[in-house]
This record gives sequence, structure tokens and C-alpha cells, in this order.
Amino acid sequence: MGAFAYRATTREGRIVDGTIEATGKAGVIAQLRSQGYIPLSIEPAGTAAKGKGFAFSMPSLRRGKRVRGHDLMLFTRELATLLRAGLPLDRSLQSLAALTENPTLKDIVGDVLAKVQQGKSLSEALAEHGAVFPPLYVNMVRAGEAGGVVESVLERLAEYLESSEKTRDEIRSAMVYPTILGLVGAGTIVILLTYVLPKFTSTFTEFGVVMPTSTRLVMAMSDAIQAYWWAFLAVSAAVAVAFRQWRATPAGRFRWDGWMLTAPLLGDLISKLQIARLARTLGTMIKSGVPLLQSLEIVRAIIANTVINKALTVVQKDVSEGKGLAGPLERTGVFPQLALQMVAVGEDTGRLDEMLLVVSEHYDREVSNAVNRLMSLMEPAMLVIMGVVAGFIVISMMAAVFSVNTLEF
Repeated sequence: MGAFAYRATTREGRIVDGTIEATGKAGVIAQLRSQGYIPLSIEPAGTAAKGKGFAFSMPSLRRGKRVRGHDLMLFTRELATLLRAGLPLDRSLQSLAALTENPTLKDIVGDVLAKVQQGKSLSEALAEHGAVFPPLYVNMVRAGEAGGVVESVLERLAEYLESSEKTRDEIRSAMVYPTILGLVGAGTIVILLTYVLPKFTSTFTEFGVVMPTSTRLVMAMSDAIQAYWWAFLAVSAAVAVAFRQWRATPAGRFRWDGWMLTAPLLGDLISKLQIARLARTLGTMIKSGVPLLQSLEIVRAIIANTVINKALTVVQKDVSEGKGLAGPLERTGVFPQLALQMVAVGEDTGRLDEMLLVVSEHYDREVSNAVNRLMSLMEPAMLVIMGVVAGFIVISMMAAVFSVNTLEF
């Protein structure tokens, strides 16, 4: 244990100093993070901080070659906090470059720092790394620079990224159990057909008994899988490749995206997810000072569904002609009435950005509820299906065993 003097900033941007007893700098970082502080410098007690950088790294940003959404969100939030605390931009970037564990993000932040020190604006430096900082991010920072409110824009960006990450994490978490259940069930059935069933087949053949129809069917399936498993794999791969090629065509992609919006069970979820993302992105950009037409162009670039994307193209044209936003959205026939009414209210009251964010929050909740409902239906359905298939195999084999037992010896 040793004493360490630290300098940190709170989430509100206030600078704090103090001393902490810990086993090392990593322990100091952990204690500061648990208190909601962002460390700026850590030195052994009695050593004057030189402000030349940092000899430690922050464990909150994960290691890896990719810059994940969580990494970008943490970087954005901490940069906003440091700027609000009054640190100059170059010092803030220098701090985050030293604190970041992700080597890719560390290199990128270092390059952004170098460009800023050469006289480029933050948005210009970020734009050179489009793979990490998308047009949405760059344009919001540019709008913040124009209005002198970069830290506020970065906070909105962090909230946007956090909300998007939360939605993705909820969907991923909800899919974990059904995925494991499906893999275990499929594995069990394959083992029954390829390992357990053949053990009985030779015995049944020796007795020469006429097997029940269900048993012959199961045995035929077992024989087919063992003899032609390569053919099943080849056909599955061919179908998958053909489907991907068809979906890669403009017509195929448009038809597939249209079907996905109307598919039973999944259609409602996908539609709400796309509307929530659209409203959140558009509302965040307008609130940050990005012009509506430019915001619509950026939103189109991040909406993957081609049906909604095509509708937004028509909306963008109508908006450029001065027809407002709610009317063109309604004429596409793609967007739900609740969202349209709230957008209309936002236009009438001059609070379009706020109403769009309200729409996104509403549909985020709807997505969460839809995921929970879907999982509540999917899990028992999968259990029933796998139980029926496995039960049919077991019952078929038991029927064959009973047939053997009825033979006269």
C-alpha cells in the first residue's frame, strides 16, 4: 500500500485533488472510477505532477483492434467532461490518448491531436477517420464548433451512442438464451439420429421384425444424414449463397426489406427499431444545430432498410421545396401515425428536435417490450418443437423395442 496524489474531474466538470491509499496506480484508478471521477494525473504522494502525460491507462476502454460503440461512447463522454472542466482541447485529447487502452483508438486519438495542433479544427481531424467517426458524429461536432458549444454537442453524442448501444445490448442479451436453446436442441437431435439410433438399427435388423412406420421413417432419416451429410451441407451452402446474391441486387434487397417490415412477429419489432433510430438521430442532430436537410441526408446514410431509405429520399425532396416534415413523412405511408402526430406538434410549436427525441424514447420502450414479448413466445415454442421432435424419435424407437419383445422365440 502507498499514498498517491491525484487530480481528477467530476462528471459535472469540477476539478478535484486529493490523496488515496492504494496498492498501485491501477488501484487508484479503480477507486476514482467507482466515485465517478475521471483521472487527470496520478503521482506518488510528495511528487509534483509535471503535466507531461500519464504513466497509467484507463481500464474502462476495452482492448482490441476494433473501435467498438462502447469505446467510442466512453471517449465522447470523457472528452465532453474534460472540455467542460475547462481543459484546452489539445490537453484533453492528450489525456484521453494516454488513458485509452484500445490500441486502435489510442492511435486515432493521437493522430487527431496532431492534426489539431497543426491548426485543423476538431471536426476536420475527426473526418479523416471516417471508419470510426461517422458523418453523424463529424457533422454534429462541426455544428458545435460553429455555435461554440462543442462540449454540449459531445454530451448529446454520448447520450445518443449510449442509447443506441443499450438497445443493441438488450436485443443481443434477449437472443442469448433462445440461441443456446436452439443449438443444444439441434445438437441433441443430431446425436440421437447419428449415434444413438444406429446402435439399435443392427439389433432390429438381426431379428428381421417388421418395424412400425414411425420407426422406419426415423431410421431412414438417420441413414440419410449419415450417408449424405455432405449433400445437406452443400445444398444449404448453395441456398445461402443464392439468397445472398439475390438480396445483393437492388430489387431483391428492396423486396426483402419490405417483407421484413411486414413479417409476422418480427415486422413490428424491426419497424419500431428503425423508427426509433431515425427519430433519435434526426432529433439529436437538429438539437445540435445541424440543418434539417443535411440531417436528413445523414439519416438516410445510416438507415439500412431500403424501403424507409427510399421514403426518406422523397421526404428530403419535399422538405427542400418548403413542404415541411410531417406532411411528406405521412405521404410515404411508411411511418406510424403516433410518430407523425408528434412530429406535426413539434413543427407547430417550434420544438421539432424535442418531439423527435420523445418519439425515439417512446419507440425504444416499444422495442424493449416487443423483444420481451417475442422472447416469451419464442422460448416455449422452441421447447415444444424440440420436445416433439425428440419425443417422436424416442417413441419410435420404443415402439420398435416393443415389436421385438412380441416376437415368439
